[in-house]
Order: sequence, then structure tokens, then C-alpha cells
Amino acid sequence: MLRKLGARRALRFALLALPSVCVVDALLLEPEWIATRRLKIPGRKPRFRLAHFTDLHYRGDRALLKGVVKRINSLSPDLACFTGDIIEEKRHLGEALDLLRGVRSPLYGVPGNHDYWSGAPFEEIARAFEATGGAWLVDRETAFPGGALSIVGASSHDAGFIAKGDGKGKRLLLTHYPAFADLLKGRRFDLILAGHTHGGQIRIPFWGAPFLPWGTGRYEMGLYRTPAGPLYVNPGIGTFYAPVRIFCRPEITLLEF
Repeated sequence: MLRKLGARRALRFALLALPSVCVVDALLLEPEWIATRRLKIPGRKPRFRLAHFTDLHYRGDRALLKGVVKRINSLSPDLACFTGDIIEEKRHLGEALDLLRGVRSPLYGVPGNHDYWSGAPFEEIARAFEATGGAWLVDRETAFPGGALSIVGASSHDAGFIAKGDGKGKRLLLTHYPAFADLLKGRRFDLILAGHTHGGQIRIPFWGAPFLPWGTGRYEMGLYRTPAGPLYVNPGIGTFYAPVRIFCRPEITLLEF
């Protein structure tokens, strides 16, 4: 009888404490509990290792971004790729770029909707990315040093500027919006990287995200097959609307392709 009473009290306490635990996890633990995910893309023999991160939504949280840069550098990738939304307010851009210059691999990136909405000066962003040996790609294509990799950066929903490629070496596409993968019409890539969704920030186990932004399509988070090639949607580093994450940790992804 005493054991039953003890078990009931323990269960009652656990049920009463559960909301508080969820609040602590959502507000204090998960938003800064960065995961490192490692993936090898199926297909031809991998030739490149890249670190993918996205959606910083930098608001002056210097320690978090310093940790992101340190983690990327510890992975020693051939290149680092960023798929949009450095900031929400222009006043935070200078500090964010100062920290991103600390990435010790060539850093390639594309803008997200918040980079446009904030009125961020893209010339300043381009200089910071070029300082790492990389590039800020606004609807253009560039060659990675050595010529074995071509990197395309799409900044909008118009794929008209993208050539079909010559089939010599690998092709990588950076876009903010996952649904862009469905607009490529016969253009093929060895890897497509996107952000924007934040993974929904709140995910229900075995079901998914109840809320996702426009521009997502059917691509919430993770690796997908598309007619244009494998697409990886990163859940991002920062948050939007509410500073919460539940079952959706921020992530840096190390991909071999």
C-alpha cells in the first residue's frame, strides 16, 4: 500500500512538473543546444566535405554565433555554406559579419527573405564572405578553387538564370527556399542546400511541424530526393516569431558529396 501511494505521488509530481520542464527545454535548453549532424550523400564517390548552417537571425547573441563559428572550424570542412537570413534588423549586421569572418574555410552564401526585408547592404556582406575565400551568391554561379565544383546561388523564386551544366565535375545549389527545388525543370545538381523552415521550431514526435513558413513545399527538414537531385533542409540556428524550440535542435550539418 505504501509503495502504491509513493508511486502515485511520484506520478502526480511528474505530471505537475512536466509543463515546467517543457518550458525550460523550449526557452533555455534547445535554442542553444546545437547539434552536429553528419551525412554522406548517396551517389558518386564523395569529393567534398562541407559544413551547412542557416537562418542565424542574429540579434546580438554573440556567444551563440561564436560557438557556431568555432564548431564549423573544428570540423575542418573544404567549404562552408550558408543559406540565408543572417539578421532581422540591419543594426546587427556589422557584428554578425565580424564573427562570420572567423570561419576558416571558404564561406559561400545566399540571402534569405529577412536579409532583404532588413535592407542589409549586400556589398558589405559580399566583402565579408570574400574575406574567407568564398562568395556571396545573388543569382549567379562560381567555381570552387580547383574547378571540380560549381556553386550556384539562387536568391529568389526564379530559376531562369541557372544553366543546365556541362556534366564535368560536381554542382552545388544554395537556395533559401526548399520549394525552389521543384522549379528547376531539368537542371540537375549533386546537392541542393536550403533553410528557411527552421524545422518548424516546434515538432510533434512521429508527426512533424504544425506550422511552417511559405516557400517550404513538402520539404520540412532533413534529406529529400527531388527530380533535381538530393535536397538537404537544415533546421537553422536562430529562431523567428518566438525564441523556442521543441524536439527541433539548431544544427550544423557536415555533408560529404
